[in-house]
Amino acid sequence: MFLSIATTHRPATDLGFLLHKHPGRAHETELPFGKAYVFYPEVGQDRCEAALMLDIDPVGLVRGKGRGEGLLDQYVNDRPYAASSFLSVALARALRTAMAGTSRERPELAETAIPLEAVVTPLPARGGETLVRELFEPLGWAVDIEAVAGADGEASRYVTLRLQGTTRLRDLLNHLYVLIPVLDDDKHYWVGEDEVEKLMRRGEGWLESHPFRDLIVRRYLIHRKALARDALERLAPETRDEAIDPTERKVGAEDALEAPLRLNDERMAAVADALRASGAKAIADLGCGEGKLLQRLVRERWIESLIGVDASARDLEWAAKRLKLHLAGGPPEGRVTLLHGSVTYRDRRWESVDAAALVEVIEHLDADRLPALQKVVFAAARPKTVIVTTPNAEYNALFPNLASGAFRHPDHRFEWTRAQFRAWAEGVASAHGYAVAYDDIGKRDETLGAPTQMAVFTRIG
Repeated sequence: MFLSIATTHRPATDLGFLLHKHPGRAHETELPFGKAYVFYPEVGQDRCEAALMLDIDPVGLVRGKGRGEGLLDQYVNDRPYAASSFLSVALARALRTAMAGTSRERPELAETAIPLEAVVTPLPARGGETLVRELFEPLGWAVDIEAVAGADGEASRYVTLRLQGTTRLRDLLNHLYVLIPVLDDDKHYWVGEDEVEKLMRRGEGWLESHPFRDLIVRRYLIHRKALARDALERLAPETRDEAIDPTERKVGAEDALEAPLRLNDERMAAVADALRASGAKAIADLGCGEGKLLQRLVRERWIESLIGVDASARDLEWAAKRLKLHLAGGPPEGRVTLLHGSVTYRDRRWESVDAAALVEVIEHLDADRLPALQKVVFAAARPKTVIVTTPNAEYNALFPNLASGAFRHPDHRFEWTRAQFRAWAEGVASAHGYAVAYDDIGKRDETLGAPTQMAVFTRIG
């Protein structure tokens, strides 16, 4: 198995300082299963390339594992030759300091995004080319995939993966460390609780917001349910109650506050009315959760197709149950599609819709993620209509059981006043060629406004 990393940052030979491996010689690292070699096929001021190659002892891998049935399988397999968890271990051993992002000679460069290119081969791709792209493209990588021919020239499940992008070297190494065994969907060693800690450390800063976070966690932890549940709870505390059927869940703080107002019903009705008025036939519910809006919209005959998008795989499962997808009495095949994804990463699967709705979604994002959402929805997809609803923070003073300054839901990252919401909406509309109109949802207080505020963006031209 082979991994190469190249840069065109000038001087490109600074790559040696980042990797802590001098370009002038080969470097050898002893591993429990063989040896790792780091060497430089190309060294120049304009381009420098380092390669990591593994020499695995296939006999040593099975020595002492006993005799009898299954012994042939231990010898005849792809483990010593394909990029897998062996390569991840080699990265952690041979390039430990680089993965930590430290460089004594070039500390500022270690924190700088530089042009990088990586090649991994042969890489098992259980899930095919589609999964490879779904894992790496949301992280900003340009992905090129070449199939590796099998016996007699037939197609195999192995590929040569080439990544190109501009980022910190440590980010590249940590992406590879986690995602290579995810694509292989296997590991060569026992996976225990310490593996969760490794995942948290290597996935810091990117895994929690990855649209395929749940799949990555499950595969990295080789489908050990207890470990995966622990990891997901740490990455996204709001997932702790996702295993509970929505009909059996305790009423949350936000629902309890708003229930006397029947605000959720009014919110869904207002969004449905705005969508009807827009003339949209194909609609995406971004952050659809358990499918409450979709359940309302699927009864509308004027809608031709619905797409629900959510980062929680568990919520999508409940949405499918709520909508009776693929069951008798459910919508016709193809009318409703549920997609696992994030509103902060571009997803071409829903970009052709006429309208997009973000109902009580933006307040669940950290403020520094809003520009990414704006880029995905308003710059890339550009539907004719975008509807956004969010709580009105001023109205919170009228909830008797809500402490001053508190949010309606513990997962809210912010709650905006009417002026703050309008300032954000006007900025988005101006930057991306939309007009925006506002409406109140719920009983309106003369001084503090309505409990929910809604903006309807209409594309100009």
